[in-house]
Amino acid sequence: MQNNYIPNIDISSLITSDFDNDNYKNVSKEIKKASEEIGFFTVTGHGISNTKIEKLLSTCRHFFYSSDKEKLKIAPKKWNPNTDTVYRGYFPSSVNGKEGLDIGDPLLSNDMKDLLAKEKFEVNHDMSYLNPEWQIVIDDYYNSIFDLGMKLFKSIISVYSSNIDLADMAFVRPKTLSTLRFNFYPKQDQPVEISEQDGVALGCETHVDSGIMTILYQDKKGGLQVQNRHTLEWHDVPHDPNAYVVNSGLALEYLTNGKMKATNHRVLFNQEERISIPFFFEPSYDFKLDPKYLEIKEEHKYDIDNYEDFLTNSLKKFVEYDRPN
Repeated sequence: MQNNYIPNIDISSLITSDFDNDNYKNVSKEIKKASEEIGFFTVTGHGISNTKIEKLLSTCRHFFYSSDKEKLKIAPKKWNPNTDTVYRGYFPSSVNGKEGLDIGDPLLSNDMKDLLAKEKFEVNHDMSYLNPEWQIVIDDYYNSIFDLGMKLFKSIISVYSSNIDLADMAFVRPKTLSTLRFNFYPKQDQPVEISEQDGVALGCETHVDSGIMTILYQDKKGGLQVQNRHTLEWHDVPHDPNAYVVNSGLALEYLTNGKMKATNHRVLFNQEERISIPFFFEPSYDFKLDPKYLEIKEEHKYDIDNYEDFLTNSLKKFVEYDRPN
């Protein structure tokens, strides 16, 4: 496995420069190349401090180290019949070997009745009973990681089109379906499954992500691997505590008419306890995944759906979203 298969890109120019700056353009070209050829890259110079990340990790550990009774209070009704929650909240390790907590946009509030009438919009649980600092830490990180997603998406837009305002049209808070997830991998004795391709023990099955992109932080090396689309070989994603891992999602593949493809990835079985924090950067529910927005004019390879319908169909293959209404 090649250690240098996944490129690292210093994106500090995206944080500090304008679209017409040469450094910005060069970084955008690097992102385009990585997204079209591999579908994965790591980023440094992202502007999110180690202090902010450490606060988030500490908050995350505090939650997962709580009792099952406390955690199940905010589980969807598949696991807690006393709640009306279906889409957000805690899911136990019995689902797929890891515990998880899905958090939506903190800007969504109980007075937004039109949004709350939709299936996937649920106000986040009040977690102050476990940690009085919870909401401050979550709000701060969510805002920062969402802003990073916007900068990366604008960079991608810039290599295809002059329509940079598309990002603000596609991602209107709190109409987006973006999700911040905490994954807690406890010490495990048994893998989730054995790969049919090469017999490797897995801690997370082979899949592609649904959204525009996923921005992942890992507290330690966790065995994340990416599949080469041409050779079908698997390559390790290097772990850097100062970097995020970014990968293209299926929605970006649709929006770019297949130019940027979602890439298969998996996680090797690892007996060590660890935490990963992906941010699924997903557009507004009513945004249409139409390549014309990027001035891509060739014949469409995919049906053009609004994102809500697209996501509903895409999530059917994920066991953690097998939740009755």
